[in-house]
Amino acid sequence: MESITHCLYWVISVLAISSVLIPAIRNNYWTFRVFDYPRFQKFVILLVLIVTWFFVFDKPGIYEKIILSVEIVCSVYLFYIITPYTRFGKTMIDKTQPNAEEKTLDILVCNVYQHNRNYQKLIDLVKEQDPSVLFFLETDEEWQNALKPVTKNYEYKIEVPLANTYGLLFYSHFPVKNYEVNYLIDDEIPSIVADLDYNNQTVRLFGIHPTPPVPQENPESTERDAEILLVGEKAQEFGSPAIVFGDLNDVAWSRTTKLFLKSSGMLDPRRGRGMFNTFHVKYWFLRWPLDHFFVSPHFRLVDMKVMRSVDSDHFPIWISLVVRNEDKEDQFEISQGEKEEVVEKIEEGIEKGDAND
Repeated sequence: MESITHCLYWVISVLAISSVLIPAIRNNYWTFRVFDYPRFQKFVILLVLIVTWFFVFDKPGIYEKIILSVEIVCSVYLFYIITPYTRFGKTMIDKTQPNAEEKTLDILVCNVYQHNRNYQKLIDLVKEQDPSVLFFLETDEEWQNALKPVTKNYEYKIEVPLANTYGLLFYSHFPVKNYEVNYLIDDEIPSIVADLDYNNQTVRLFGIHPTPPVPQENPESTERDAEILLVGEKAQEFGSPAIVFGDLNDVAWSRTTKLFLKSSGMLDPRRGRGMFNTFHVKYWFLRWPLDHFFVSPHFRLVDMKVMRSVDSDHFPIWISLVVRNEDKEDQFEISQGEKEEVVEKIEEGIEKGDAND
């Protein structure tokens, strides 16, 4: 019985350690990239293994001591990775309260899960919150029509309903001065760019939903990474208040997201405040942040929160912002090597997208 327990411990330990090391391999195939997501879950598993070690091995040998040491090192590394997305981390943008005369820019993002037909829950949420901007993903014509009881109140609309789970619906109370619907990497995957007239200044919004690196969608992360980085490049070139948001199918602590923050100059309002996990609704033990807001240094945070379930596989996420003076103090610096990596990833994604057309 003792040998079985020891064997089981070794198997679980090797798997846990491997899951920590695999994301360091720069391979875009999904079997590598999928391990980017559950960093917190791996941290908890390793902590359990470390505590269990003292009960499993009465007389540990050199190999048992080595496996314990490796587990401790891996758990410390994961703690370092996830700490910025806890209350112990340093915030990237300050929190503030709006002035009496200014309106906040309130944005609600929700991947509705196209096959979810419980429209009323999302309708009720919109009625309660009345955000100034709505951005809905995985929306087909049935969703577009079902949401009209609330979306009819929004004067400005960008509607791209699709049956392929990549439809987009965008609505705004603030005037949209101009907009584009782009197909940056794949001619079946749209994204939007909209210039809002917000408190007498232009705010550019980028709404995206790239494909995830999973076998049934896209076996590689190449195109996802390229779209995220390309949008970041466009936000950086704009040079004025800008927000990138949507279901990025990537987590806040991935290498791609870090490259995005460095190359775009954008800031992550999650940092220092929490993970704000939005996926998966049904599995509390398998949740991570897939839906994001990234903002230029012109913004200050009023509030941000994950909303209640609307029977999708994603929780809606909501943010309230105001524009202030530009503050670049907490921007990440980018090295020359990282700049070259960004260019290379964008070119690879565009080439792969062209080859698939």
